Amino acid sequence: MAEPLYIDSGELTADEILDHLRDGRRIVVRAEMLGGTHEVTLRHDGKIFYCDTPTTLHKHEDEAGMRACVTKMGYAKE
Repeated sequence: MAEPLYIDSGELTADEILDHLRDGRRIVVRAEMLGGTHEVTLRHDGKIFYCDTPTTLHKHEDEAGMRACVTKMGYAKE
């Protein structure tokens, strides 16, 4: 398994994030949240996209859902 890719929020576009996830790479996003910097892990198991935050695990069944999530949460570059 490839090493996780560590990025800061807004460093990659949603397309770039999805490309890495489809290739099987995990992305760890450093994000400002809850008054501090936290790490959010994005991954794809070939079927489901996951967004694992410090407080919850979000699941998205398709790319459109994951794209909406990373855009809404500010993980992707606008």
